[in-house]
Formats: sequence, C-alpha cells, structure tokens
Amino acid sequence: MVDLINNVINAVIGVLYQPWCVPLILLAGGIILTVGSKFIQVRLFTESFKVIMEKPKSENGISSFGALMVSTASRVGTGNIIGVATAICAGGAGAVFWMWVTAIIGGASAFVESTLAQIYKKKDADGTSYGGPAFYMRDALGQRWLGVIFSVLIIATYAVGYNMLAAYNLQDTFSAFDFYGRTTAVVIGVILAVLFGIIVIGGAKRLVKVTGVMVPVMGVIYVAVSIIVLIMNAKQIPAMFGMIFDSAFDFKAIFGGFAGSCIMNGIKRGLYSNEAGMGSAPNAAATADVSHPAKQGLVQMLSVFIDTLLICTATAFMCLSSGVAFDTTTSGAGYVQSAMAANLGSVGPIFLCVAMSLFAFTTLIGNYSYCEGCLRFILNRDVSKTGLLIFRIIATVLVFVGAIASAGTVWNLADMTQGLMVIVNVPVILILMKPAMACLEDYCKQKKEGKNPEFIARNAGLDDSKLEYWK
Repeated sequence: MVDLINNVINAVIGVLYQPWCVPLILLAGGIILTVGSKFIQVRLFTESFKVIMEKPKSENGISSFGALMVSTASRVGTGNIIGVATAICAGGAGAVFWMWVTAIIGGASAFVESTLAQIYKKKDADGTSYGGPAFYMRDALGQRWLGVIFSVLIIATYAVGYNMLAAYNLQDTFSAFDFYGRTTAVVIGVILAVLFGIIVIGGAKRLVKVTGVMVPVMGVIYVAVSIIVLIMNAKQIPAMFGMIFDSAFDFKAIFGGFAGSCIMNGIKRGLYSNEAGMGSAPNAAATADVSHPAKQGLVQMLSVFIDTLLICTATAFMCLSSGVAFDTTTSGAGYVQSAMAANLGSVGPIFLCVAMSLFAFTTLIGNYSYCEGCLRFILNRDVSKTGLLIFRIIATVLVFVGAIASAGTVWNLADMTQGLMVIVNVPVILILMKPAMACLEDYCKQKKEGKNPEFIARNAGLDDSKLEYWK
C-alpha cells in the first residue's frame, strides 16, 4: 500500500515539475505581476516597513504585524534550515541563487494574492475578518467549486504534507547525536503530537503566545549566529559566491537533468520556504484590521523577503562557507549539523536542535491555523463540534506519522501538494490582477496626497456590492 501511494505521488510530481508546469507558472506569473505592479518589490520596499508598524483600526482588531506573525510562523521553520540544506545537497550550491530569484519575483505574487484576500474578505459575528483565496475564487470569479477544491488542497498541504514534513525534519535533526536510536523518532513524534494536540484540541492558546514571542527572538539569534560563522570563515566568502554562481549558470548540467537541477531544487525549496503564489498567506492576511487592502499586501510581500533573502540565506551561507563537503546522498539535516559542528564545536548541533524545536512547533501550529477556516468554507461554515474534534484528532495523528515516515515520502508529498496549489492559485490571481492593481494605484494616489490611505471601493473603480467587509 505504501509503495502504491509513493508511486502515485512520484507520478504526479513527474508531471508537476516539468519545466512547462509549476516552474513556468510560478516564474512567468511572478514576472507578469512584477511588471504589472511596476516593480512593486523595489518601488515600495521601504513603504512596507512603515506599514508593518501601524496599529489596527479597532481596539480588538488584528494588526498588520499580528497577521504577519501568523503567516511567518508557518513560513519560518524547518524549510529555512533543513529545506535550504536539502536543496543544496540535491541540486548544488546554485539552488541558493534560484531561491533568491523565486523570492524576488514572488514578492509581487505575495502582494497581489494578499491584497485580493483583503478586498474580498468577510466580517465575522464578533467584528473581526476572515477570508483567503477560496473567497476571491467564489466572490470575484463566481466559482465556488474552485474555492472548494483549493480549500481541500490547503488542508492536504498544511495539515498533511507540510506538518508531516516539519515533524520529520525535527526528529532527523537529532540523528547527529549518539543517543539517537531506533525508537528516537517515535519518542519525538509522540512528544510533538501531544504538544500539538494540547494546542488544537485542548485550546492552550497561551503556549502559542509564548512561542510566538520566542520564535522571532530565536530567528534573530539564528541569523546572528550565521553571521558569526560567516565572519569566522571570511576567507571562504569569495569561493562561496563563486560556487553559487558557477553552479547556478551551469546550463549544460541543468538541462542535462532538469528534475534534479539547481533551478528545480531552488524553485521547490524556495516555494516551500516563502510560499509566495501558493495562496496560503492570504488566509492570514485577510484577518488583519487595516484601513486599506494594499497595506497588508505590502506586509506579506516583506514577509517573503524576510523568509528567503534573510533567514534562508543565513543557512546557505553558514553551510557553504564551512567547507563541509556535500553531495546528493547527504541529508539536509546532516549537512547543517556537520557545518555547525565544524564551526562551533559541540555547541553548534545543540543550538540547532533548540532552534529547530521552536521553529518546528510554531510551524505546526501556523500551518494548522489555515485549515479550520478552509474546512468551514467547504461546509459553508457549518462544522459540528464532533466533526471539528475528529478533524483535530486526525491532524494530531498525522504529526506523529510524519515523524516516523521516510524522508522520500514526506518531501515528495509536500512537493506534490504545494505544486497543486500553485497551478490553481497563480492563474486565478493573474485573472484578478486588475482589482489588485486598481487598489494599489488608489493607495499610491492617496500617499502622494499626503493622506493615510483609506479604502473606498468606488474610488478605486470597484463594485462595493460584492465587497461585504468594505461596504
């Protein structure tokens, strides 16, 4: 049965990651949106920092920063560490360059999808808002069936693919220690599943708040440690950049085996890391209480850069400057652990395990946060307490299963589900880019007039009869 499942997943991946499928859709879509937004990634980069500090409109509303932290909890995690190392081992150092390209181009995709989520968001009974791609697929395109399919894909990606992968990557990080044995993965899986269940089933939200504070701190410490390692290996920096660019533009090797090339691995792991264009972060973006949809689009654009250009680059530089050898048989976790140990001695692997434990836990919770809203969309918000409990129990069991699964299964499953999300969401945001661009123009016009932009749909040329929240 397991072999059959793996064969099906591999067959689907074989189609999805052909050059003309996910890579073309993701990169071409990002380029079109970049040009259409007049290179918003550069033009309004500094503006995104200003927006992130704004307070919510209402006293009980979620701020731009708060919504950013929800999406960042999902983005910043095992993918920034193990995912980057895995890309390098599988595709070569050039994968780092293509991760950068994916992030820079993806900034425009992140802006558009999150702005659309804000435009078409809904108001809950308590005055807060909710929404996401399923809602703009239903309300802007008039295709509820497509929103249902996309909601199923989000659940499959985040509750199954990504959460299983996060659990696996965490337990694999401990394989560098002598105590790691046949039952270690099981023990770690049980601990993770119990902690996860306490949050999603038991409602222990206080623990989420604690980790929500600890993770940004750990992220800063992690980047600082990587800078220290880079300084220690300063003589290796020119060779490191040479390795990255030589591999990135070795087109003979790339097109000789595209599926395992640095371009493909850079795109896969860049997508896994920053999620730009996938349609996941808009679910968090829709909850932000902002005066103008474009504001949250700018915040989510910034999140992509923080994730890939800062934290992923920190991992890549720390590994590549260490001088530790790698090849396609090296595991991502093993490569990072070896690089840390080579530079920081026995302290390095311990620090990495602590960082991974925090990152993995918040990733699990952040990933799951997208799923219940999608379940409610599928069932027209009519979810019984029993049905929700069963859903949460299944999600908890999957965390344990991920920890004891094989590396190939969890990575391939995540690649398959994220690829399916891209081929649904990116064409939709290209079709709907007009209202997003109108919203952006309205924002820029008000900024030039010295105003704090306030969104009035008619002023942006949009029909407010379809915009429940902004009426």
